Amino acid sequence: MQKLKIVALNSALFTLLKRPGGASPPGRVRDGDSFVLSFADCSSALLSLRPQGNAAVGWDNSPASSQSCSMALCPPVPSRHGSVKAEDTFKTSPFHLDLWFYFTLQNWVLDFGRPIAMIILPLEWFPLNKPSAGDYFHMAYNVITPFLLLKLIERSPKTLPRSMVYVSIITFVMGASIHLVGDSVNHRLIFSGYQHHLSVRENPIIRNLKPETLIDSFELLYYYDEYLGHSMWYIPFFLILFIYFTGCFTPVAGQSRMPVAALLLVGPSSLYYWYLVTEGQIFILYIFTFFAMMALVMHQKRKGLVLDSNGLFLFYSFIITLLLIALWVGWLWNDKILRKKYPGVIYIPEPWAFYTLHMNNLHPSKGGL
Repeated sequence: MQKLKIVALNSALFTLLKRPGGASPPGRVRDGDSFVLSFADCSSALLSLRPQGNAAVGWDNSPASSQSCSMALCPPVPSRHGSVKAEDTFKTSPFHLDLWFYFTLQNWVLDFGRPIAMIILPLEWFPLNKPSAGDYFHMAYNVITPFLLLKLIERSPKTLPRSMVYVSIITFVMGASIHLVGDSVNHRLIFSGYQHHLSVRENPIIRNLKPETLIDSFELLYYYDEYLGHSMWYIPFFLILFIYFTGCFTPVAGQSRMPVAALLLVGPSSLYYWYLVTEGQIFILYIFTFFAMMALVMHQKRKGLVLDSNGLFLFYSFIITLLLIALWVGWLWNDKILRKKYPGVIYIPEPWAFYTLHMNNLHPSKGGL
């Protein structure tokens, strides 16, 4: 009689544990499947099979016994929406040479190189009323950069806040697209004599426009380019880099070193960040991000954690960038014309303002507005 009851109990438990889409192979739960049998489900199933007499298979009415039965026979399986992964426990990823190389290369070619391509390539190929070569570079940048940032986040050994990453990527694309339009017009104005080291109203080709409301339109265009576009572009950009940086720590001191490939890339990467900060006029955003990195490094060091190779690459790039900015500002410290355009405590001239002031004689005006 006891054997029959045990067989019936096993059959009932198998029915409860059986998945709706069919049973999984023994000892295996397919990825993405999740189920948790509650204590009430297990208890009701067991009580329905409980013998009426006391001569049963050792049943016990105590809560501890019921709970141990529930825990033993109905083990919970983590849900697919669990906030912590098992592999998050200080798993260190190798240096992402491919991503960092592609990231640095496309930054130099598609971002830094776009205004250069616009000036060097013949104007007949890209008329002033059509997108320039630099505009197509910018379009490619707006697609490739967010893709590489997402791949970088995917390779992080730590589970990062995905919702924040997705919102940042969306804002990044929107801001970079706004900047694409404003920057395209502003750089095309160089061929008409526009001087970047002067304000919009002080430019010779702008100040005499009639009606004067046209000047307001150009100032609005400048606002979209230099303020709104840059803010929506660079704030999520640095936020994503910092989010990724939070997952670049390891308890193994031997893994806190940069390979030769990283040492070769840190120079070009730092030089690009110098261009990004100076041309984008985002020194405050950059320095706050850098201070946040330093604070995080010191906080994690108290826990016995050090930066891995990817974290060191990013951190050293920001340090060298700060040194390059200091050299740039020191070189142009006594430039009175640039001082007039960039008044205030934070004096960081734009490279393109320096170009139109001191080097634009290599590319004279090619027509009127």
